[in-house]
Amino acid sequence: MLADLSALEDIYQGMGNIALNYGKHFKETYRRATAEYDLTLLVPKEYFGQFGNEVRYLSSSNWLRCHCRYFFPKFDIWRNLHHTSRFKPYDKSTIYIYTIHDFNCLMLEYEGTQKKVDQSYRRMMRHLTKANIIVTISNFVASQLEQFFDVRGKRVEMIYNGVEKIVDNPASKPCGSNDIKSPFFLSISACRPSKNFHILLDMMKLMPDKNLYLVGNDNNEYGRMLRQRIDDEAITNVHLTGKVSEAEKVWFYANCEAFLFPSSFEGFGLPVIEAMQFGKPVFSSSQTSLAEIGGSCAYFWDTLEPTAMKQLIDEKLARFYDNPQYAAEEKRYADTFSYKRHFDAYDRLYSTILNK
Repeated sequence: MLADLSALEDIYQGMGNIALNYGKHFKETYRRATAEYDLTLLVPKEYFGQFGNEVRYLSSSNWLRCHCRYFFPKFDIWRNLHHTSRFKPYDKSTIYIYTIHDFNCLMLEYEGTQKKVDQSYRRMMRHLTKANIIVTISNFVASQLEQFFDVRGKRVEMIYNGVEKIVDNPASKPCGSNDIKSPFFLSISACRPSKNFHILLDMMKLMPDKNLYLVGNDNNEYGRMLRQRIDDEAITNVHLTGKVSEAEKVWFYANCEAFLFPSSFEGFGLPVIEAMQFGKPVFSSSQTSLAEIGGSCAYFWDTLEPTAMKQLIDEKLARFYDNPQYAAEEKRYADTFSYKRHFDAYDRLYSTILNK
């Protein structure tokens, strides 16, 4: 079996982080002598050997070998981790397991030009045509798959993402942390219009005694728009940090008063579960997958209208901290998205294929 971990090219993106967790899992658990399958990892060349000697390695950096069927070895099973991969199997007898995380690439209002949307659609269609089994990371994504595509009777499985348990990881105060104002709310994500950070600016104007830190890559047009609004409208209680390290991210989760996530489009919503690991109250949009992933442990805005959003926080925040049971329930719920459960589900899937 081949597992495509080519997303390791950028471990600071979500797909890269997932690939890194897969590599760590294989290093800790995979043993060739007892496994049902012989495992090869498709990784950038600099990762050769980093996930132990039990697995085999193929370089995703070798463009000619990866894109020429005559140079690429044949595999019985090809496991794709993410739908944006550049690679797919050539041999028709290979069982291709294709994973879809979301359909952001098809949403013109979120992702930019029609040309980019058309390119993404064609790329996804090539993978879907080749796939034997399609895996979605939430029931919401499964419903979108049914809406956008004719899968022609192909097997579709839903397996939730694993979420790395980061609550016990090292924490580091961000540079200039003496200037961080408490109490503060937190939101973590790449800056995109679908994240609705601009609505949080309007809400925070109504909450001058609170501060909000927006953590994530804001080096884009939307990030510049947010900064311009903050300057023009003198919004002194909203702060953009840009990218932070993993240790700094842990610090922000551990020290925030509440986590806010008003996104309009998520295939899963990883930060919601990460915040729950720390026992923090989560206020979220109920759109797309978020109601499914947040479950009974999150507070959901019925409307993304600033006054109504503030009202929900005012109603629920103090009540959450008055009852320690709420945080305990959150932590137990977050644990159900463990990587162990995730990998066990995939092992069962592999077994059904191998047994056939």
